[in-house]
Amino acid sequence: MPLFIATRGSALALAQANMVLAQCRAAFPNLDFELKIIKTTGDKLQTASLAQESKSLPKGLFTKELEVALLENKADLAVHSLKDLPTELPTGLKLGAVGKRADVRDVLIYRDAAFFSSAITGQHRGEGPSSTSARRGFKAGSGIQDLPAGTVVATSSTRRRAQLLVLNPGLKTPDIRGNVLTRMQKIAEKPELDATILALAGITRLNYRITSVGHLEGESVPQGLLATILDTNDMLPCVGQGAIGIEIRQGDKNVENVCERLNDTQTFQCVISERAFLAGMGGGCQSPVAAYAVVSDGKLHVRALSFASGPVRRASATGLPHQAAELGRQLALELKP
Repeated sequence: MPLFIATRGSALALAQANMVLAQCRAAFPNLDFELKIIKTTGDKLQTASLAQESKSLPKGLFTKELEVALLENKADLAVHSLKDLPTELPTGLKLGAVGKRADVRDVLIYRDAAFFSSAITGQHRGEGPSSTSARRGFKAGSGIQDLPAGTVVATSSTRRRAQLLVLNPGLKTPDIRGNVLTRMQKIAEKPELDATILALAGITRLNYRITSVGHLEGESVPQGLLATILDTNDMLPCVGQGAIGIEIRQGDKNVENVCERLNDTQTFQCVISERAFLAGMGGGCQSPVAAYAVVSDGKLHVRALSFASGPVRRASATGLPHQAAELGRQLALELKP
């Protein structure tokens, strides 16, 4: 009887699930593992709301059906982008493992001024698309503070929007929907949008790459896009960003044994602290809060910020790794309105 690994059907979810599948098969060559693709309510609503950019999706909609499959014994492990997994899990389920974290930083994606300038020249010669001249670009290496007033940086994240406006109050920040590639295409094609922000971990897991001079490359990536990786001092990541979480049934010893081999202890300690902070703030993945924990020199260091009560408030804490949850709760007490 195989062990079933439940996942969503999006390109990123499948890439992450296949990473976990490969790890399972390498660690347990005598066991049989299979993927089970499940379409969630969030997937359906996201598709339906692409034309209604202002509508946000409640937390948990990308995990509910996977959790039902676990509870009904139709799946044995559920693979999530940990940032999508609510801090309160259904009775009978738990976070069984967290894989080694990828780069947590965000990336500013925007059009290349040099590329579009040359395209306009070609257009005047009858070589380029007629809409090119309406699409402005920026120079390679541009940061958020370098963007002129009125620049439109589209994002569906309240966390990113709030931090963007701290760094550059003159920006416009409308909503944007769709998967990673869809958002790239919108920036390349829509003159009313200038830029967006995506997670570096997601870009990397989809085999897109940023060249040494800042060009964004990969299969189906539109021409003329640039990328600037943002420092965490400018854009603190959301809770769990860059980490893959594996949800399982409580008391399932066979699956717990599998998870012991998949778990990265340091990453687990870090995300436990971040998730305790988020739970203490009473929010989900759409809350205007951020937290990032690292283990260094045997200590756990946690930074957090919140826009929940207006202007940004920041806090940090340091302790031993086994105090992870306590540190997260402590920061929530400091920052909660």
